[in-house]
Amino acid sequence: MNHRWIWIVLLPAVAVGLAACGREKKAENPDPRPVRTVTATQQDAGETVTLTGNIQAEDEASMAFRIGGRMTDRFVNVGDQVKPGQELARLDPQNEVNALRSAQAGLTAAQAQLTQARAAFERQRTLLAQGHTPRAQFDLAEKALHTAQAQVDDGEVQVRIAADRVSYTVLQADAGGTITARGAEPGEVVQAGQMIVQLARKGGRDAVFDVPAQVLRSAPSDPRVTIHLTDDPSVTTIGRVREVAPQADPVTRTFQVKVGLTDPPAAMRLGSTVNGIVQLDSDKVIAIPASALTELNRQPAVWIVDPSKLTVSLRNIELLRFDPGTVVVAHGLDTGDIVVTAGVQALHPGQTVRLLGPSA
Repeated sequence: MNHRWIWIVLLPAVAVGLAACGREKKAENPDPRPVRTVTATQQDAGETVTLTGNIQAEDEASMAFRIGGRMTDRFVNVGDQVKPGQELARLDPQNEVNALRSAQAGLTAAQAQLTQARAAFERQRTLLAQGHTPRAQFDLAEKALHTAQAQVDDGEVQVRIAADRVSYTVLQADAGGTITARGAEPGEVVQAGQMIVQLARKGGRDAVFDVPAQVLRSAPSDPRVTIHLTDDPSVTTIGRVREVAPQADPVTRTFQVKVGLTDPPAAMRLGSTVNGIVQLDSDKVIAIPASALTELNRQPAVWIVDPSKLTVSLRNIELLRFDPGTVVVAHGLDTGDIVVTAGVQALHPGQTVRLLGPSA
């Protein structure tokens, strides 16, 4: 056979074989895949917690009568400003006035008995000195004098008690402040100690919050709380925790926390709804973009870049918490690790990559 014809026959086959070898060589040495990365660094993972509460008076008291009776007048209402000593309410004093008069009459009778007993004693003492009366008669006169004096002392005490009960029919403010609640209306028969009005004394103000137990455990020992009005965040102030309830609420299982306000603005009126922001304590952790997260063996994982070979490998990690934008890693990453944050879906172990720079 002519050699020229042999080459004509074999040339297409050789061309196909060379093309195949070129494809295999290109497949064995693909171009590095461009990826975006971030370098793992430790940072403070203290979480910011926002709670909703309300403004209350630091010193608030329930004003009540010391005795029971029918309330005839209440001179204040919710929102009224009161001064020290101002009358708040009054009971019908008729029974107490009658008791005072009775005590005064008893004292007058006791004083008359004392005058008579003292005169008899003086007479017996003179007769005894002259020897005209027996010693026993003198002793009886002395005993009658002591008894009359005791009755006068008791009468004076009874008058003071009755006078005090008359004064208890008038309820007065023990300090200046604002009336925040009322508990009885004129005409009602009230009991001793029953709240008539609630008085928020002038002075400090508290922001009061219901705080879950886990937040209390994570909070610093003396946290600095930022307080602002819910309906006007521009009105802000700073507060410190003043009191923590020793027992949880039986229904909500939260603890009442009172935050004393430093120089509260006038707009933070009693009863206003406020938000409190506090930074919780936490250990140093590593945070990476959420786009870096993938899966290995049904566990969270990330692609790690070998800085010398520029190849990638999968590594499992343990998450502390995550949100739509950031993943906080508890374990599995070290400071300085290069983590792929974009292009993770198209990678495979050992693949060569080209770093485009850190992710935003």
